[in-house]
Amino acid sequence: MLHRMSKNILQDLEQIIPKEIIKVNEPLKKYTYTETGGIADFYISPKRYEDVQQVVKYAYTHNIPVTYLGNGSNIIIRDGGIRGIVLSLLELNHIQAADATIVAGSGASIIDVSRKARDLSLTGLEFACGIPGSIGGAVYMNAGAYGGEVKDIIDYARVINEKGDMLQLTHNELALDYRNSVIQSEHYVVLEAAFTLTPGNKEDIQTVMDDLTERRESKQPLEYPSCGSVFRRPPGHFAGKLIQDAELQGHRIGGVEVSTKHAGFMVNVDNGTATDYEKLIKHVQYVVKEKFDVTLEREVRIIGEPLDNTTSKES
Repeated sequence: MLHRMSKNILQDLEQIIPKEIIKVNEPLKKYTYTETGGIADFYISPKRYEDVQQVVKYAYTHNIPVTYLGNGSNIIIRDGGIRGIVLSLLELNHIQAADATIVAGSGASIIDVSRKARDLSLTGLEFACGIPGSIGGAVYMNAGAYGGEVKDIIDYARVINEKGDMLQLTHNELALDYRNSVIQSEHYVVLEAAFTLTPGNKEDIQTVMDDLTERRESKQPLEYPSCGSVFRRPPGHFAGKLIQDAELQGHRIGGVEVSTKHAGFMVNVDNGTATDYEKLIKHVQYVVKEKFDVTLEREVRIIGEPLDNTTSKES
């Protein structure tokens, strides 16, 4: 049974949003690329912007923490799960085009948006053809690959703040930088983004995408669950090269190991946990610092509660 407070929250939520989009005590490992993570007290997957606003306004008024989740591709959720409300934005997945502009919902896959651009003979999004993230996450992190970044093509993003107010931020207002944006610093959440592209030749665009896909598949350990690139690029270095030179490839803690295919990745090879990931990340950071005096900063986000900080829930 639910605790009294949780029952009250559930009853309140069912008054303001559709009941069918609310899940209680939902395992989050189903929603992350690492296949790790504890439970969410409340997991909500809105299909309308208005529902997102309703939940955020309610949570703000009642001092309930809210965590936003895209497709879970560059994130580690701790084994103790997440208290409060987890808002999944994957149902906000529309993709619309007008002339050379594509508007996509936060939950749309950036790969799908890049394919839409190709189908419309629009160039500029080829770099994203292999990024396993959502539009919301891509804007949040200013995702990039193979010389391209979100900041190169984004026109604006529609967001909501912690109070549930909707804002529209221009390219400059987004303050996009290397794996950073105002979305992070101001705790906004992306509802949709617009990208202005350039007319091109569909066959040429496909050729570039095929080349990037081949390069990615040949170098990255796509055969295992992972959180993507673990560390930011240190100034003057490459994280993967440092880890490789530190002879850490194949090093394993629990069920998680440093990929033997690409040292910048950590893969879940044997029912690993989020705790295994955290321990391995810290070990790699320690060894690289000791050997090369270089500090590796995480690119992957780690959120949620450690397992030993949670209380058991009655079913």
